[in-house]
This record gives sequence, C-alpha cells and structure tokens, in this order.
Amino acid sequence: MTDRTAAIAAYWDSAAADFDDEPDHGMRAGRTRAAWAGLLRSWMPSDPADVLDVGCGTGSVSLLLAGSGHRVTGVDLAPRMIERALAKFGAAGLEGRFLVGDAMAPPTGERRFDVVLCRHLVWTLPDPEAALREWVARLRPGGRLVLVEGRWREAGGSGVPYVAGAESLPWNGGISAEDLAAAVRPLVSALRVEPLGGDPDLWGGEVDDERYALIADL
Repeated sequence: MTDRTAAIAAYWDSAAADFDDEPDHGMRAGRTRAAWAGLLRSWMPSDPADVLDVGCGTGSVSLLLAGSGHRVTGVDLAPRMIERALAKFGAAGLEGRFLVGDAMAPPTGERRFDVVLCRHLVWTLPDPEAALREWVARLRPGGRLVLVEGRWREAGGSGVPYVAGAESLPWNGGISAEDLAAAVRPLVSALRVEPLGGDPDLWGGEVDDERYALIADL
C-alpha cells in the first residue's frame, strides 16, 4: 500500500462513524431509500445477478441490491466502512460478501460479475482511467458497468481537506458526464447517461451541482 493509499484509507476510516448522516449515504429516510431502490431496479437485470459494489462504503446500496435478490460483493479500502456494511447485513438478515481492498484492483480473484457498480468514488482515485479498465475486465460478456458520479461543490464533504495532495488527483472534485462518457466509451459497446440532480428525494433535498448515472454495456 502506497503512502497516498494509506492516507485515503485512513481518511475514510475516520469518516465511517458519521458517514451515514448524509441522507444519500445512510438512506434512513423512506423517500430517499425508495428513490434509490427504484433506480437500482431500473439498472439491474430482472433476474438475480452477481453484482460487485466497488467502494461500497457502509453498504447502503449493497443492502438495497441484496434486498432485491442480487448476490452482492462489496469492496472498500476502509476496514471500518466494511464493518458497518457487515453490521447492516447482519441486522437485516441478508447475505453479502464484503472485502477490504483497493477499488482500483478489487480483491475478487478470477471471479466475474454481471454488474459492476460504483457510486461517488472516481474522484478519489489516483488513476481513475486504469480503474475503469479494471472494472470492465471484471465483467462477464454482456455485463454492465454502472457509475453514479457528478461534479461536487464540496468534494471533501465538510470542507476538511481530503488527503495531502488531493488537488493533484486527476478527477478531484468529480467529473462531468461528458468527460466520463468519453473515458468509458472506448471500453464498451453502448452507454447512456441519466441526469439525477433533479430528484431531491435521492439527495434528501435540492442540489445544484451536476449528478448523474452512466450505464454502459459490453
């Protein structure tokens, strides 16, 4: 683990205790949870699928996916995030596999997935384009990549600096839908972008920055 990767892990470990206080992180409100559940249903296969949730955090998205019958593997660099995800699954009586590991090289071995999903992560990565190639390589033929991203007004959340040198990260602060589509398009056969900023239920209130989902098929 490099010094920067260790710093990123430490940052998210320290954020784990309060992470779910954000409406779209914890999804504690019924309207927010229902809004995300509806979106996920529209993006996932109708039959139970193997889904890799990269940068799964405290497992809120993973929980919705498992509740819909999908077989979920979650990966996060921060052990405390994984602990909270496991606790959520235990409380809900659902099965899921959670691994501590680098999102840029998920520790899933040779296993392949029907869907790789990543939410609010690419801005944190030292080499996001390498990560995109790696995630596509984890898909089965005909698989789907789902990226929920945006251009964040405050990428660090509370204004606390992210990690030393964060300003040099390629997509620090997020990436526009146009630029992310340009990075993904050579790796897939088809993609579309769905704007998400206009639905306050997803975020627990109105937002004025760019938020979207990119759905790409091999």
